[in-house]
Amino acid sequence: MTAQANAPLEGTPLIRPSTTDHPLYDDVVAACRTVFDPEIPVNIYDLGLVYTIEIGDEGDVDVAMSLTAPGCPVAGEMPGWVADAITPLPGVRHVNVELVWEPQWGMDMMSDEARLELGFM
Repeated sequence: MTAQANAPLEGTPLIRPSTTDHPLYDDVVAACRTVFDPEIPVNIYDLGLVYTIEIGDEGDVDVAMSLTAPGCPVAGEMPGWVADAITPLPGVRHVNVELVWEPQWGMDMMSDEARLELGFM
């Protein structure tokens, strides 16, 4: 296969859209906001590390997230922290958290609240 055959179609988003219309979505986001990057005093959701939250009809939650850097010292632990935060929510059956590296996280992915808290605004 050529590299072009594996390339995403033009116009395909780099980040899959989240299931924002699911009734559990806001609770899952709130749970993600309880998890903090130990090196930065801002939650992982407002840092922009949570790329996609997909919620199935049966309550299965799939989260695609990244880290501020591939060498992050908590890379092995962070997905478990996120799953532990989401799993107790009523209506959640199963949680799968996947670390992804594309697109690479950048400071432009942070919410305005995170930028303000870190003194970037």
